[in-house]
Amino acid sequence: MNKPTRLFDFPYFQLETHDLEKALVTKYDGSWKALSTQEYIDRANAVSRGLLRLGIKPNDKIAIISTSNRTEWNVMDIGVLQTGAQTVPIYPTISEEDYQYVLDHSEAVFCFVSDTEVLEKLNSIKQDTKLKEVYTFDEIDGAKNWTEVIDLGKDKSNQDEVEQMKKAVKPDDLATLIYTSGTTGRPKGVMLSHQNIVSNVLDSAQRVPFERGTYIALSFLPVCHVFERMILYLYQYYSVSIHFAESIEKISDNLKEVKPHVISAVPRLLEKVYDKIIAKGSTVGGIKQKLFFWAVELGLEYEPYGANGWWYETQLKLARKLIFSKWKEGLGGNIELIVSGSAALQPRLARIFAAADIPVMEGYGLTETSPVIAVNDQRNHHFRIGTVGKPIRNVDVKIAEDGEILAKGPNVMLGYYKDPEKTKEVLNGDHYFHTGDIGELDEDGFLKITDRKKEMFKTSGGKYVAPQIIENTMKQSRFIEQIMVIGDGEKMPAAFIQPNFEFIQEWAKRKNLDLGDGSEKTIAENEQVKDRIQEEVDFYNEKFGKWERIKVIELTGEVWGIEEGHLTPTMKLKRRNIRDRYQKLYEKIYRPI
Repeated sequence: MNKPTRLFDFPYFQLETHDLEKALVTKYDGSWKALSTQEYIDRANAVSRGLLRLGIKPNDKIAIISTSNRTEWNVMDIGVLQTGAQTVPIYPTISEEDYQYVLDHSEAVFCFVSDTEVLEKLNSIKQDTKLKEVYTFDEIDGAKNWTEVIDLGKDKSNQDEVEQMKKAVKPDDLATLIYTSGTTGRPKGVMLSHQNIVSNVLDSAQRVPFERGTYIALSFLPVCHVFERMILYLYQYYSVSIHFAESIEKISDNLKEVKPHVISAVPRLLEKVYDKIIAKGSTVGGIKQKLFFWAVELGLEYEPYGANGWWYETQLKLARKLIFSKWKEGLGGNIELIVSGSAALQPRLARIFAAADIPVMEGYGLTETSPVIAVNDQRNHHFRIGTVGKPIRNVDVKIAEDGEILAKGPNVMLGYYKDPEKTKEVLNGDHYFHTGDIGELDEDGFLKITDRKKEMFKTSGGKYVAPQIIENTMKQSRFIEQIMVIGDGEKMPAAFIQPNFEFIQEWAKRKNLDLGDGSEKTIAENEQVKDRIQEEVDFYNEKFGKWERIKVIELTGEVWGIEEGHLTPTMKLKRRNIRDRYQKLYEKIYRPI
């Protein structure tokens, strides 16, 4: 068949080019169960037939909320889209209030949820929505199960109607509403067409070195986010066998079981992997420990394409054999590629993982751009550490006078649902999307992100401060788990810091330091801990101009989390929430009595 033009074309394209026995694989009751490409299509068609019998019409909205990635999500996605209806994926971790807002705003008529926890949240607000029915993927007493829709579709007599519906769907038609998690205000419904996401899959496909039908992937980033969702379509395009991780907590076990060749990740996860490796290497002692840290120091100096010369490459070969090969084993042993997105990747992590022969290719994009604008590619000298790579084919990037990154291409959204004013703010007359990010294109065409336009602030002295750069630099410290730079309109920058409680407990044991009851609150109030973290801040401050340096820090006695309101589901700081939550600490810094 011709290349896909609508999202539901991907499984059919896979069937004709390289069908798989294990297209989608999920673990149920301790064992992995697979759907072949044909079974995937058959089940999606059954869903389509069942939905039509339930009265679904083109342009109806169907919400999907799942705690983990799983086969059912993908089957539902294709089954819904084939009818000309649209999917509304929703983050499971958002508040009940946001559930209600998204479901009401999108006018979703059906909702499919994964488990009891999500169902309970949904049931508490269901009466304030237009939902006709809720179905669950797990078997839950008293709840309708998604298999009821499949059973409705077992009778194939209306398959001709499904085929007519499919034919009627045009590439430019709306495919999905994705509500951005938003660091401020209400979520916005990003309208993405089939063409938006399909073009992004096909134009990104050139940047990944997949051999059709031979790769295995492990998927664990939320599929409700367009980053992972686009990648799942990309895997289907290349006939990559997709295994879904049980949960974030079980990733380590699942990596060893599945032995994937490719995964996608966010920088925070890579930071945690690195910190655990370093912590383990710190305990081995003797010659092994010296060898370990020799390899780490070598890895942190890594430059691609042999730029460090033959002697460095000789040492690197030895380090890979003695030390780094064990890192790779911890990720299943077969990893050839990690795609990183959603936030800035620290250059040191790009260096050390590449040195360990676990290449991390950083990309950049937004929900509104389906998402990829640019991505690194290890081949043909298209990988440059500290950048997000070159813009992909068919996407034009330019830098505005104020440094904002603008992008134009077939991947740029149709607009924000029911919000023409906000759409106009980001899409002007020349069709360039205003990303809100500040960046630069180097002489070779590599894109570098320097900050969020809206997150930059001025001190009272009129000096601009770019907090993300400072935060990413400070987070290189093993003592610092999270940090938010503050100081808009104030005389100097300061910071709220969530200590790395786990590491500090290990450090305290080595130093025979009494941490009292060991609680997060007690650790944050310990003066020796604060002094030690201040040393780390002072060290990294040297990399910045005097006006940018953090002058005062305050430690927070709790873990920053999504449900607590510190972070968005994609692990970005909710700056306004954090500022409000720690108002007393803010006053202590800037308005001491």
